[in-house]
Amino acid sequence: MKRISTILVLLCSTCSPYLLFSQTLNSRILDSVTQEPIPYATVLLNNKGVITNEEGRFSFLIDEKVKETDSLFISCIGYESISKPLNEFKENRILMSPKAIELNGVIVSNKNYTPEEIIGLVEENLLKNYRFGFTKKRLFLRETYQNNIIKTDYRIKESTIDALNRSFLDSVVRSIPKSDTYYTEVLGDFYGTNDKDEQKLDLIKASELYDKSKRLDADNLEKRFNQIIKKNVKTDSYFKVKSGLFGTKVDAEDLFETEMDSSDVAAVNKRLEEEKNRKKFFANYKKRTLGNLYANLPIFEDSDYNIIWKPRRYNLSLEEFTYIGDKALYVIAFEPKRSEDFKGKLYVDANDFAIVKMDFENVKPLRTFSLLGVSLNEYLAKGSILFGKGDDGLYSLRYYEITKGNRVGFKRPIKIIEKNKNVKGRRKQNELHLKIDAAFGGLNKYEVVVFDEEPIKESQFSAFKEKNDVLPQYMPDYDPEFWEGYTIMAPNTAIKEFKSEVQPEY
Repeated sequence: MKRISTILVLLCSTCSPYLLFSQTLNSRILDSVTQEPIPYATVLLNNKGVITNEEGRFSFLIDEKVKETDSLFISCIGYESISKPLNEFKENRILMSPKAIELNGVIVSNKNYTPEEIIGLVEENLLKNYRFGFTKKRLFLRETYQNNIIKTDYRIKESTIDALNRSFLDSVVRSIPKSDTYYTEVLGDFYGTNDKDEQKLDLIKASELYDKSKRLDADNLEKRFNQIIKKNVKTDSYFKVKSGLFGTKVDAEDLFETEMDSSDVAAVNKRLEEEKNRKKFFANYKKRTLGNLYANLPIFEDSDYNIIWKPRRYNLSLEEFTYIGDKALYVIAFEPKRSEDFKGKLYVDANDFAIVKMDFENVKPLRTFSLLGVSLNEYLAKGSILFGKGDDGLYSLRYYEITKGNRVGFKRPIKIIEKNKNVKGRRKQNELHLKIDAAFGGLNKYEVVVFDEEPIKESQFSAFKEKNDVLPQYMPDYDPEFWEGYTIMAPNTAIKEFKSEVQPEY
């Protein structure tokens, strides 16, 4: 980690009041009393901001216009804010002091509001407090997927293809990693409104970090399976795949892939078209992810977090007061009375009645499904949302973090039957009949940091054309140089220490 003092030496040693080249400022913010990291603190420099990660770390790009006398402003709920010039930071860690709870003048002057009245004032002041309409946002999205296999039991009831035996199927099961982690990060400009169907995304750079060697085993098994199929199955056959009451038809020719000659113009064009489609799919997937997150902010009426819009469905309690610097906040806890999904806390500015933070957690599974041996349980949705106030006095999203957990089960018989209408006599050629009992679990974490937001006109939105020309760069190990020169959310220790077990061959 580069030390802040190193940056300051560079700042102070130049004859110009500006940096001659860009540098990255890295540091860690700690509680001055406990020495514990402070997550999700806001760090601002010249009205551009980042958020500390769960380990209290932040990374900030200092461009050529930054002066050594420019102030770094750091704030976090429950702590004294810090604002001082860059050249006064001498260490590679920053200590924040907890703020003593005292009755702020604004709260004293306010009448003794009930939590219901405070929520009413929040709704009443939404249009005055928050930036609505078309905007352009420079943001960073990090997604973390952790998958694990809970159970993989099966029993062969019948197989007329000798190669599809217990030994082969055991090797299939062994090849599947018991746990796997996948990270993807993107930086881009996000255009649109709160309507998730009226969004555009301009990707700047993207990465994906995972252990490709775990997927190579699956590739080898696919080759082995194809060899077995080609040896035992007629090319004009078709398959009936049955699982209980349901059946699917698959033509055998769909299982036989044709190798393409790279010198063939048609084949090359096909590969180029596939690459184009991959880029478009990747960009659209990220756009949908961001659109769904934005549309679900609590300031919008259709949000799943409907505490502002339907407060009567919740038990509300005014827990305490706290501060962001000298700004007093009401802290309101909410729990559903009956059928609502979430509980949590709202942090409301006592001066303008804007929500500056919301913590939330589901109180029951969000979705359950069980039919004919297939089950789904979305058991977790927990996170935090932070809003920040701009120079124009309006609030907008600064940080959104949510972790989702799910469990999928499959306990059913599966029958794969090869049939061929061109063979005289019996149409049935081969059969594989299994009984499967499997369960899978996953934790998906989404983090969005908004560095800058500006209002735009609808005509600007309409005129912008998406390029869809970025694919993520694959990394088998964490590469600290990949995002050099860009402001992002600092990686946590798990990301920085990620290494593939076996390095892939290129």
